[in-house]
Formats: sequence, structure tokens, C-alpha cells
Amino acid sequence: MGVAASVIGPSERRRGRASLGARIAAAALGAGAARLAFSAARRAVEAEPAEPEGFGARARGSFAGSVRARDSKLWNRVNHRGEPVTLLEGPAYAAGAAAALAVVPGVPMPLRAAAVGSAVGAGAFGVYDDLCGNGDRRGMRGHLAALTQGEVTTGGVKILGIGAVGLLAGFLVRRGPQDTLVDKLLAGVTVAAAANAVNLLDLRPGRAIKAAAIAAAPAVVRTGEGAGIAAVRCAGLGAALALLPEDLDERAMLGDAGANALGAVLGTAAAASAPSRAALAGRAAMLTAVTLASEKVSFTKVIAGCPPLRALDGLGRRA
Repeated sequence: MGVAASVIGPSERRRGRASLGARIAAAALGAGAARLAFSAARRAVEAEPAEPEGFGARARGSFAGSVRARDSKLWNRVNHRGEPVTLLEGPAYAAGAAAALAVVPGVPMPLRAAAVGSAVGAGAFGVYDDLCGNGDRRGMRGHLAALTQGEVTTGGVKILGIGAVGLLAGFLVRRGPQDTLVDKLLAGVTVAAAANAVNLLDLRPGRAIKAAAIAAAPAVVRTGEGAGIAAVRCAGLGAALALLPEDLDERAMLGDAGANALGAVLGTAAAASAPSRAALAGRAAMLTAVTLASEKVSFTKVIAGCPPLRALDGLGRRA
């Protein structure tokens, strides 16, 4: 028994089966919060300051303009086409999702704390890697190998940090009378591995959000789980879908901040909704297998070599 049995009672589960409107409302709340966060981030970093008057005002305006220019450059990256995109989509997703998850109705407090903590924690470690990382070490194997040699990379810090975020979330959502330390650890692995799995797909416009939406779709339409878990999943997914147009148009990208946060939120819902230890172990194993496979296989090449996947991957993306 997990959080669906121990934190969400039978009456709430019945309401969850009839809560299509609540799911739509949760998704809309996440979408609205993400759009507001993205707009605010763009204004703060990229807006041109008004023309100041007077020497002192001009000096202050010049300083503000230089700060904005520096900050804008800090958040800019070059995509696979060699064109500039902004990473502000990632922090906007993490902030918007966290805000929505903090207020969306019907979520038990332990699950709410786990979901908000996952979005903020995974997003924060992702921002650190986005802004401070370098390409000297790649993949989980490379960063872990560096740690064993006493070299602390930004990727290594992110792996350890998101691992801790996942464990905290796992301990919060698996609070049932039959949930043991093993269940909590498996839940933690599920959250952390989901964060990494979504990030591994953020190599082409829209790919990570599409994959997350497809993976979450069966659970979104399922009517048997608790209203709180459904609200977490829908709010997190709604926030991502609201940012999909900029992602597909190659004006912005999730980066580590957004992809890790999106995966962690959906992983929290997956860990909370697992009806048994076997199901939880299966989810943890499947998501871990994705990470291990990425060390040997290029997902981009696999997608390019499969016509149906290639068509889905390119859907909505500019030619």
C-alpha cells in the first residue's frame, strides 16, 4: 500500500474517478503559472530599459542595460541548427509548476511537499548545471567516474543533488503502513531516474515535452487513482505543454532545469501512484534502464532510423 491508500482515502479516490473537470483545471493552473513565469523571466532578462533622463539617470540606465545584456547572454545557448535559443524556459517551467503544485486543490500535504520540492530542487540543480557546466565530462558514467577520481563536476553535483531530492520525495509519498525502507528507496530512484530520463530527451525541439506527455497520457486518462495524484500529474504536464510552442519554434528550450524538473514532478506522481512494491520496482527499473541505455545508444539516431518515431518527433517543429 502506498500513498494512494494511506494518504488519499476511499472517498477521495471516488472523487478522483469523476474528476475530469478537476484534472483540466489543474492542467490549466499549471499552464497559466508557467506562462506567467516565462513572461516575467523574459521581461526581467531581455527587456530594453526605458531611455533615462539626466546624467545620473543615464548612468543608472547604462548600468541596468549592461546587466540585462550580460544576463541575456548568460541564458542564451546555440541549438542543433546553430541558432540562438534561451534557457529561460527551464526556470520558468520549474517556478510555474512549483507555484501551481503549491496551490492546486485536493493534494494531501506530504504529496504536495514532495511535488513542490521535486520541481524546485531538480530545477535548481538543473539551473546550476545549465549555467556553470562544461562539456569535459558527459553522461552519468563520465560524471560518476570523475567523482571517483576526486573531481567534482557540475554534472556530478546535479546527479547527487537530484538523487537526494528523489529520496526526499520518495520518503514523503510512500507513507503507508506496509511501506518499508525498500519502498521509499524505490520511490526515490523512480523520481530521480524520471528526472534524468526526460533530460536525456531534451536534444531536439519539443522532444522532451512530447515524450513526457505520451508517457503520462495513460495515467492522465485513467480514472481509478486519487484526485491528489491526478492533480500533481496534470498540473506538472500542463505547465510543460504551455511552453511547447516556444520550444517547437526553437525560440527557447527546457535545458537541464526544465527537463529535470518536469521528469521529477511526473516521477513523483508515478512513485506515489504505484499500487504495489512490484509495480514501484518495475517503474524504477524501467526508468533506470533508459539512463543505462543512453550510455550505449544515441536516442536521436534511433528516432531518425524509425519513420513513425521520426514523424512524431518532427510534428509541429519548423522544417
